[in-house]
Amino acid sequence: MNVLCSPALPWCEAIAQAFEEATGIKLNFVRLSSGEALARIRAEKENPTFDVWFGGTGDPHLVAFQEGLTEFYKPSIWESLRPELREQIGERYIPLYLGVLGFGVNESVLAERGAPIPRCWKDLADPVYKGLIAMPNPNTSGTAYTTLATLVQIFGEEEAFDLLKQIHQNVAQYTRSGGAPGLLAGRGDVGIAVQFLHDVIGHIKSGFTLTTVVPCEGTGFEIGGLSLIKGAPNREAAIQFIEWALTPEAQALAATANSFQLPSNTNSPVPPESPRPEEVKLIDYDFATFGSPEVRDRLVERWNNEVFPLPR
Repeated sequence: MNVLCSPALPWCEAIAQAFEEATGIKLNFVRLSSGEALARIRAEKENPTFDVWFGGTGDPHLVAFQEGLTEFYKPSIWESLRPELREQIGERYIPLYLGVLGFGVNESVLAERGAPIPRCWKDLADPVYKGLIAMPNPNTSGTAYTTLATLVQIFGEEEAFDLLKQIHQNVAQYTRSGGAPGLLAGRGDVGIAVQFLHDVIGHIKSGFTLTTVVPCEGTGFEIGGLSLIKGAPNREAAIQFIEWALTPEAQALAATANSFQLPSNTNSPVPPESPRPEEVKLIDYDFATFGSPEVRDRLVERWNNEVFPLPR
C-alpha cells in the first residue's frame, strides 16, 4: 500500500511501522509537502501510483477532490470525528487534525539585533526584521498557501499583497516545507519563523528555545486531510489504512513523533502541548473559496509574479 505523506518525516515513519505491525500490510510512503504532493497527484492522474494522501493542509486536498484526483470515502467512525471539522469541509476529504498558524520566535536572536517580539502580521513588515524571517514557499508548501490565503482574508487581496511585498524585504529564506522555518529559528539562523504552531512546539520539544506567537489581527488554520486517491491501485488496503489512521491509537502516534496538532477523533488523546483553537483568535477561514483550484492557482501565480522576484 502506497501513501503520499505530507506531515513531518518522523510521523510518516511512525505510521508506516505501526500500520504494518497492526495489519501485516506493507506500507510504502513518499514524504512530500502539500503543494508538492498536489503536483505529484496531478501529474499521475491517468496512472496513479499512490493509494492514500495522508496529512497536509486542507486547501490542496479540496483542490484534488474538485479536480477529480481523489474520491470521498466516509469512514465507519465518521460521526466520532469532531463535528466542527466535518462541517467546515463537508464530505470532500476526511479531517485528520487541526493546526493553528502563527510565529515561532527566537527571542535571543531578536535581542541581539535590538528587535522586539512581533505580535501582529503587520509587524513583520518592519525593516527592523530585515534578514530575520523564514517562511515557506507557496509553490511547495501548504503552510505557505494557508498563510497567503489568511492574509488575503484578513486584509483584502490588494493590501495583503502590499504587505507580502514588504515582508519579502525581511525574508532571509523561503523553505520548501512548512516545518523548516522553525528549524532555522531554533538554530539561530533567523529570529522569526512563520509556520503552524504545532511545528514550533515540536521544535521546542526537540530542545530549541522558541516562543509561540498568535498574530493580533487573528490567524488562519488548517484542517489536515486524509484522502483516498481516485483509481488507487490498492483500494481495499487503502480503505483499511484510512479506518486504522483515524483510531485513537493511530492518532496518538503524532505526539510520539513531535507533532502536536489537535486530532480529529473526539476519542483520541489530546497532547497537553497542542494549541487549543478556543484559546486563540481564529479567522472564519473560507475553505470553499480558498480551496478552489482557480483561486489557489491564481494567488500562487500572483505571488510568483509580484512578490518572489522582488530584490531583497
